[in-house]
Amino acid sequence: MVDTLLSISGLTKAYPGVVANDAVSFDIAKGEIHALLGENGAGKSTLVKMIFGLVAPDKGSMTWDGAAFAPTKPSDARRAGVAMVFQHFSLFDALNVAENVALGMEDPPKPRDLARQIREVSETYGLPLDPFRTVGTLSAGERQRVEIIRCLLQEPRLLIMDEPTSVLTPQEVEILFETLRKLKSEGTSILYISHKLEEIRALCDEATILRRGQKVATCVPRETTAREMAEMMVGASFATPEAKPHVPGEVLLKVQDLSMPAPGAFGTPLRSISFEVRAGEVLGLGGVAGNGQDELLIALAGERPAPAGSLFLKGQDISAAGPVARRDAGLLSGPEERLGHAAAPDMSLVENGVLTAVRRQEMLRNGFISWGRARGFAEAVIERFDVRTPGPQTAARALSGGNLQKFVVGREISQDPDVLIINQPTWGVDAAAAAFIRQSLLDLASKGGAVVVISQDLDELMEVSDRFGALNEGRLSPIRPVSELDIEKIGLMMGGAHDMEVAHVAE
Repeated sequence: MVDTLLSISGLTKAYPGVVANDAVSFDIAKGEIHALLGENGAGKSTLVKMIFGLVAPDKGSMTWDGAAFAPTKPSDARRAGVAMVFQHFSLFDALNVAENVALGMEDPPKPRDLARQIREVSETYGLPLDPFRTVGTLSAGERQRVEIIRCLLQEPRLLIMDEPTSVLTPQEVEILFETLRKLKSEGTSILYISHKLEEIRALCDEATILRRGQKVATCVPRETTAREMAEMMVGASFATPEAKPHVPGEVLLKVQDLSMPAPGAFGTPLRSISFEVRAGEVLGLGGVAGNGQDELLIALAGERPAPAGSLFLKGQDISAAGPVARRDAGLLSGPEERLGHAAAPDMSLVENGVLTAVRRQEMLRNGFISWGRARGFAEAVIERFDVRTPGPQTAARALSGGNLQKFVVGREISQDPDVLIINQPTWGVDAAAAAFIRQSLLDLASKGGAVVVISQDLDELMEVSDRFGALNEGRLSPIRPVSELDIEKIGLMMGGAHDMEVAHVAE
């Protein structure tokens, strides 16, 4: 008989207009790595929030090691032995590692003792980290180590991880997996949430699959293909993105020696960025988070003027143009940060559509917004991109992260730009939605658009890109055809390897 750590029985949680979890039941065994899978809006986040004491269930119960378990706040869950690494890091850039770790502890030890504990835990689990480094100077992978070590200092019995590899290179992913396997061997249970199904197959012992709030299946990942798991999640089959044969046309976007200082104390300066992208082409730009991706998009979109370098759109110099003029000329963009940058949290989807599409979609009538046209545009995006929402008047912040991502990406693609710059287009969306978004990007290119995809998802870049370059510390590597590369070479390029080193791997 399996020794169960956490048993979930009939958990139900409803919000106005939606049942987030509907009588969900499953068990997590001691020393098991258990995957929780589901498409966007399936109820994964709500479920782990109930386990962690952030949300109270309407019905159902949980038992922890055979005893009743009903945490009313995260501190209750932590005392029982539950720790959680969230998808979005909750760290203060201006503080050092030890100070950030201390903020997450109810009774932190003295700074010297805490620094010693951080060093010991980091060495034990192969996650090297200097407790006195300022967090703002750390890479994304190192920041994740801070979050993990903060959890490990609690000596958890259950570690919940939400999309833990979204900002890591393949080499960093393998280090993380070694750590998780070591924790498993010591008896720690892990609840692992990820849309990267091949990772689930490599790491997890069992998977529970949710669809629209209900548990619909369980499987053993290593005995199940990634496509089979994806189809369980969505309840249907879906097509693999496919590019149509094409010959790239004229250069639509040309960037020459673009340089820009860091936007803040912990930003990344852009250093002499040069590339071009042609009609019908998808250019993939990879990089570990924090190497200039956000800064590049901001510079290309015109949100912040670059003091050095030039930008040509369809042969016209737009270096001095602002974001509205660049949009009018046909250069559109979609930033990584959904709430606050790509979308105004408290505005409705209709209003968020107006923010970027009011001119291109001809929503103005005699200087006034035509709300009928605005609503029609939002409804078209919602339908085409399968955005799960009660309606177009719903506030952006009320959508799940994946559904908001589908809306903001769809909003830009639906405007048929000449050039689209998109950062992390499928971040946090399920396999079927990711396939649809990628196909939409390929379709945009096949109609003669030029697409620049900035992404940390290497599989995505290999799937959609014609050519590839890597960003590292604000510098762009030479652009190379994807046909000459594989995942390992791309990972090395993202880590700052020179052409000679990458070429050596190819031999």
